[in-house]
Amino acid sequence: MGARRTAGVVAGVLAVGAVAAAITVFNLPEAQDSPDSASNKPVPTADITEQTLTDRENHDGTLAHGDTTTISSRGNGTVTGLPAEGATVTRGTALFHLDNKPVTLLYGSLPAYRPLSTGVKGADVKQLEQNLWALGYRGFTVDETYNPATAAAVEDWQRDLGLTRTGAVDPSEIVYAAGEVRVDSLSTQVGTVIGPGTPVEKVTGTAPLATVPLEMSSARLAKVGATVQVTLPGGELVPGEVIKVVTVVSQGDNGDGFTTKIHVTIQFASAVQSPGAVAITVAFTVGERPNVLCVPVVALLALAEGGYGVRVVDGSTTRIVAVQTGLFADGKVEITGDRLQAGMKVAVPS
Repeated sequence: MGARRTAGVVAGVLAVGAVAAAITVFNLPEAQDSPDSASNKPVPTADITEQTLTDRENHDGTLAHGDTTTISSRGNGTVTGLPAEGATVTRGTALFHLDNKPVTLLYGSLPAYRPLSTGVKGADVKQLEQNLWALGYRGFTVDETYNPATAAAVEDWQRDLGLTRTGAVDPSEIVYAAGEVRVDSLSTQVGTVIGPGTPVEKVTGTAPLATVPLEMSSARLAKVGATVQVTLPGGELVPGEVIKVVTVVSQGDNGDGFTTKIHVTIQFASAVQSPGAVAITVAFTVGERPNVLCVPVVALLALAEGGYGVRVVDGSTTRIVAVQTGLFADGKVEITGDRLQAGMKVAVPS
C-alpha cells in the first residue's frame, strides 16, 4: 500500500493554489475589509505556539521478531528433544537434543568451525572461554589459548550438562548466536534421524522489530538512525529507530519482470509486546522545522489582496496580520508575520 499523507497535501495546495481554491478546499474564511473591529461577542481563539513542527508520511508495516536464522545439525543422530515454538533459549541451554545429548547455545559472532582442545589457539578459543566465564566456570584466564585450565573448566561444564567429560569441545555440540533467541518454527520432529546440515529449527531475536517495505519512490525515507513513530494495533504510539535498510529485488508474479523494494527494519527503545506478526503503521519524518511559530490551519484567513493572514485577538480588539506560511503538519501551520510572537491569541472558527 502506498504512503498516506494529509499535511503534505495541504502544504502543496496552499503553496501553489489560488486563494479561491484554498477557500473552497479548506473552507478558509475571507478576511473582513476592516483590519480592526470590536464586538461584545466572545471570539473563539487559539494560542500562537513556538514548537518543532514535523511532517510525517505513513506506511504500512509488520511487527514481528525480524528475520529468521536456520539452526542446522552438525552431527548425526536421532532428535530426542526440541523446544516449543515461541520459547526463548538463553546462553548455556539446549537448542535441541541429539541422541539425548544437548546442543547448547552460546553467545558470539564467530561460528563453531573446529574441535577445541588443549593446545589450540585462536579467537574461537577466547569466545568459548568468555562463555564459560559468563556461565560461572572459573580457574582459567580468558585469552586465546586452550590450556589445561580451560580443559578442566570444560570438564566441569560437561559434567553439569550430563556429557562425557572429555575436556574438549566438538563443533557439533554448540551453536553460537548474537544473544538469546526465540524459536520461530521447528523444521523437524522428535524421533527423526538427521545428519550434518539437516535444518532443525528457525530462530529470531527476542526483541520485537518492525519491518516496512517501501517503494523506490520513498527510498529517501530509509535512513539508518532515523527516528520514526509506530502506531501499534491497540493504538499506542511508540518511537522507533531505523537500524537496517536493505534493497530487495524479487521476480514478479508469473515470472513477469522484477520488482525492487526497500525493506526497512526498526527497533524500539522501550519494551514492546508482539504475540506474532501483526499489522502496524509507521510514520517517517518528511520535513521538520524546529522552534517555529505555529497556529491551527483553520486560523488562516484568505486575504483579498492575495496571500494569508491571521486575526490576532487582544481582549475585545482584533486585527488582521498578514503571514507567510511554511510547513503544514498535524493540523498546524508554520507562520511568520509582523510582531507575532508565542502566547498571542488568534481567532478560529467556532
